Amino acid sequence: MFQRYRFHHALRPTPHAPLRRWLALLLLPALLGQGCTNAPSSEAAKLSTQTTLTVWSAVDDQSNYNSIITAFHAQYPYVTIVFKKFRLEEYESQLLNAMAEDRGPDVFMIHNDWVGKYQPKILPQPPQVKVAQEVVSGRNKVMEVQTATTESPTQMKKDFVDVVAQDAIRKINVSTDAKKTDMQERVFGIPMSVDTLALYYNKDLLNASGIATPPETWGDFQKQVEKLTVIDAGGNITRSGAAFGTGANVERSPDIIALLMMQNRQTMADQNGYPAFTKIPPDVGTDVQNPPAYDAIRFYTDFADPQKSVYTWNASQPNSLDAFTRGNAAFFFGYSYHLPIIRSQAPKLNLGITHVPQIENTPVVNFANYWMWTVSKKTKSPDLAWHFVNQITNQENEKAYLDLTKHPAARRALIDAQLDSADVGVFASQVLTATSWYRGVDPQTMEQAFMTMADSVVSGTAVNDAAKFASQTISQTITSQ
Repeated sequence: MFQRYRFHHALRPTPHAPLRRWLALLLLPALLGQGCTNAPSSEAAKLSTQTTLTVWSAVDDQSNYNSIITAFHAQYPYVTIVFKKFRLEEYESQLLNAMAEDRGPDVFMIHNDWVGKYQPKILPQPPQVKVAQEVVSGRNKVMEVQTATTESPTQMKKDFVDVVAQDAIRKINVSTDAKKTDMQERVFGIPMSVDTLALYYNKDLLNASGIATPPETWGDFQKQVEKLTVIDAGGNITRSGAAFGTGANVERSPDIIALLMMQNRQTMADQNGYPAFTKIPPDVGTDVQNPPAYDAIRFYTDFADPQKSVYTWNASQPNSLDAFTRGNAAFFFGYSYHLPIIRSQAPKLNLGITHVPQIENTPVVNFANYWMWTVSKKTKSPDLAWHFVNQITNQENEKAYLDLTKHPAARRALIDAQLDSADVGVFASQVLTATSWYRGVDPQTMEQAFMTMADSVVSGTAVNDAAKFASQTISQTITSQ
């Protein structure tokens, strides 16, 4: 009887039963909705529609960005990144053709001296962007609108080495209200790294010639080249001290020539970007008869002049990189990107890398060569595209990229950690003093003008005539920025 009573009592309604049923009904939607996304606001819904960003690269493989892209997709699951790498020799033609046909990328790479050329095609970075991001709110995932601050010109000058701000920041007219505009600085690109010109050398050849350490100054360089050069009885160069002195067959000869000019205190361009290397800078002294650039050109081309004691190279030699990897040249001027090429072509080469020589008792000057990410003016997702660029180039992601690629850092905060690296230390140590100069719209013509200038001097043209012709040619490529 007792057991039966208890059984039936458990089934009878109690005064609290309606309250329990009400609470159960109230909690059921919350329990069923755990881990689900609440309905976003209309703005968040619009910003979080499925979007594809096309990203075009000239020098980096997608594998260098896989972890970064994966992390970005985790934060913004509605974004699909389509990454495409081109061969360097076809990249620009493919880019220009695609842009002309309105099928270009949202995000793409430009070289540091291409900013002027591509400025009309670039969307300047806005001070802020709006994106939709999935965030956790209690037990739910919620799509919210977030306003993100971008890398401002002021911040870029603090975060990055000087040459980046010099190249990537331009002034444009910005509307301040319905009737007024104002010239303001805007960022046109952000790099992952900055490369610098350095001196590669063959340790075995230096050892055999009794040279204990590579040159620190150009005077040392001249003396060592004389020791290292071997010329036979017929006047043929059988071993070059340096692949140095001509235009067409020396890797990055325009960079080397420009570096020599700037080290010699030559002003390369005026405030509007027009060439100034045929003019005497006002701060070099009143006793100077010729622009310092002329001495730099003469110094460079002397190494290809059979009448000079430093004669070591000529136009009949192979490409300078090939000569170096074959052991036919003791010195080669190149960037960090040349290192894997050299190791691949000459795995047994006893290789050394050192700082580029400097002029004694003058400020240290080095030369920068690098790529940066930017956004197309025709992108349909401007805020998202610039947010992607800011995300992949932030300090944490740049460090991960540099650890993987062994490239020299662009951010000041990451330089010290690279200085002891056997592969990248020399290049990284030079980025703080690295510079560039060209701000025109046709860098290929500028480079060809410099190569032609060197080769014409070697062929007998007067230095001043060759320099003036180069200046006139480059002037035609300049537009006021």
